[in-house]
Amino acid sequence: MARNLGLLICFLILAMDVSAGILGIEAEIAQNKVKHLKMWIFECRDPSYTAFKYGLAACILLALAHLTANLLGGCLCVVSRQDLAKSSANKQLAVASLIFSWIILAIAFSLLIVGTMANSRSRKSCGISHHRVLSLGGILCFIHGLFAISYYISATASTREQTSAGHA
Repeated sequence: MARNLGLLICFLILAMDVSAGILGIEAEIAQNKVKHLKMWIFECRDPSYTAFKYGLAACILLALAHLTANLLGGCLCVVSRQDLAKSSANKQLAVASLIFSWIILAIAFSLLIVGTMANSRSRKSCGISHHRVLSLGGILCFIHGLFAISYYISATASTREQTSAGHA
């Protein structure tokens, strides 16, 4: 039963990250459909409410996927580099996946927020163009899904190793 639940959680994390990625790319497509005037690196354009909604939904799904993976994956405590070197391969993979997932989350979330806020209704102005920000954030959502699932699987495996070693 626990393995089936773990598989379900992995599919849930993957579905949220893939949905966030698709919404980010769709937000970029919706943003490109509005009229705009471009001169060199400056751009004047109307905001797209559809792009705003898709971008906001992508941000929420990315945050929920990260929260799900981290809360259900558990907490791994590594105090020092020596402690990490002595730990099992599952724990080392979990720590590396956790670090990469946080880095990718920070970059993807920032890109999605910048693209979403550029499409806010109050942002009808001219400025430096923000092309491909939403689609890059969407693509990073796919990569985040891989690291979040890797963290969840290796963290639960490491926890099982620790509990079975404690009972032996």
